[in-house]
Amino acid sequence: MTDDAPPPPADSAGERHCDAVIVGAGPAGMTAAIYAARARRSVVVLERAMAGGQMALTELIENYPGFPDGIGGLDLADRMKQQAVKFGAEVREVSTVSGVTVGEDALHHVHTDQGIVGGRAVLLAPGRQPRSLGVPGEAEFFGRGVSSCATCDGALYRGRTVAVVGGGDTAVEEGLFLTKFADTVHVIHRRDELRAAKITQERAFANPKMRWIWSSRLRQVIGRSRVEAVEYEDVRSGAVTRLPVDRVFIFVGQLPNTAFLRGAVELDAEGYIVTDDDLRTSRAGVFACGDARANRLKQIAYAVGEGALAAVQVDRYLDTL
Repeated sequence: MTDDAPPPPADSAGERHCDAVIVGAGPAGMTAAIYAARARRSVVVLERAMAGGQMALTELIENYPGFPDGIGGLDLADRMKQQAVKFGAEVREVSTVSGVTVGEDALHHVHTDQGIVGGRAVLLAPGRQPRSLGVPGEAEFFGRGVSSCATCDGALYRGRTVAVVGGGDTAVEEGLFLTKFADTVHVIHRRDELRAAKITQERAFANPKMRWIWSSRLRQVIGRSRVEAVEYEDVRSGAVTRLPVDRVFIFVGQLPNTAFLRGAVELDAEGYIVTDDDLRTSRAGVFACGDARANRLKQIAYAVGEGALAAVQVDRYLDTL
């Protein structure tokens, strides 16, 4: 923490704790840290690997206000972290968060591989991650030609050829969005029919830029410094085909990083954190924001807004203690 930041208070047993523990250092968590620290609250942000979450893996972000030429995801994440630290937030690197114990004495505990962090309030912003296919090249090229967000990266591929993997609503809708920029959108689907809504299918089949590769699974992503092609296999015949593409968009589902919260706060059927309009969870003193919350839009700007609102609600809650 900075020299002029408020020191973490001590409880009756002498244990050091803070006003607010923020779980997650993506755009929602970092924005909340900025707001809470500026409100003179002592804040500890638990960061896994690096600040930014999925944002940090995005090569170029063009739809975040204030950067007309775009900004690298890692650069934006680092700026957010610097700003939070400047105002007094402490960022701690941990490998895992294993659970949250909600106390009845207005002190909660977040369990990590580096020990337990206590806070009078907890703000959950663990984000989510794309469901992985686990094929060669997928992880290596993520953010460098492999993406899970057409809204984030589609405009970078004007006049190019891209591939979409998946056949559900998200895959088909994002594929349609990509036709605004790419010349050709190849859809690789393991079945011989789509699972998307019928009206979405009708629009997709009527779009001349979309090409359909049925009953096929992605085998690998190929390239040197960047993606150059994909290899897919026909699940019926076993025939393998190499398809030159400039980018691969994988839409086989997203997983909220909330396994550690089961039993601690209410989650919906898909594992997303349930809150009210003020971002309060089912447990007093525990709030949530960002992509792991059951909300309507998974975008950086939306996460930033939720982070600001969550920090304000945390501040008001702490005033009642």
